[in-house]
Amino acid sequence: MSVRNRLDDLYARRLRAKLRQGPLPRHIGVIIDGNRRWARRMGFEDVREGHRHGAQHIARLMTWCEGLGIGHVTVYLASVDNLTKRASPEMAFLMRVIEDVVRDRLAAPGANWRVEPVGRLDMLPSSTAGVLKQAEEDTRGATGPELTLTIGYGSREEIVDAVRDLVLEGAADGKSLAEIAETVSVDALDSHLYTAGSPEPELIIRTSGEVRLSGFLLWQAKDSQLYFCDANWPGFRYLDLLRALRIWARKAAPSR
Repeated sequence: MSVRNRLDDLYARRLRAKLRQGPLPRHIGVIIDGNRRWARRMGFEDVREGHRHGAQHIARLMTWCEGLGIGHVTVYLASVDNLTKRASPEMAFLMRVIEDVVRDRLAAPGANWRVEPVGRLDMLPSSTAGVLKQAEEDTRGATGPELTLTIGYGSREEIVDAVRDLVLEGAADGKSLAEIAETVSVDALDSHLYTAGSPEPELIIRTSGEVRLSGFLLWQAKDSQLYFCDANWPGFRYLDLLRALRIWARKAAPSR
């Protein structure tokens, strides 16, 4: 182990000890970004390999969160905008990577995480949608943290779909348009979101130095703390996670 790694390990232990004394978020969201930049810096000829390393890194994140006692993690895999490019070789490659990692790591025997895919899964290749749905079924009885994978996701689309479902529900009950309008409320829409029943994220982390949400959980993130990290996603370390949690805890502690 290099001197730098030993120092990082010592610092991580000190941070972990401090975090044991204070609150931790129940739910964190992570916008994984910078896979290709990481691959380029690591010297890969095919920068798409960054997607494979990035997807595999999600299992490592879940191990960290499980060890810390964080019960819910939501990861942004691909947006609706991304999937409009699915005919491209890169998007096809990404879908194959997601299938492999979900099947072989995130929902593999011994992985104690409940996997829940959310988004417009009908936009995905049938093989990818099938792997995600099978993972959800296979992990339903897991007792560890819940891992929500947002894929084919966009907050605008989620809100539109929630309004549509609310209207259709009212119409099926025989309500008039005016009566349906009376039922529209924050709570009513919240119950029709893709993430209905899940706690709102208290902390959202974005890697790669980008300072934007890119349509991630806009409804749910109204009270979330945002943490922007310069590390590209495959290079995101346990120490980086602990730093984000430390900053969250400093701000959250007085209000708890």
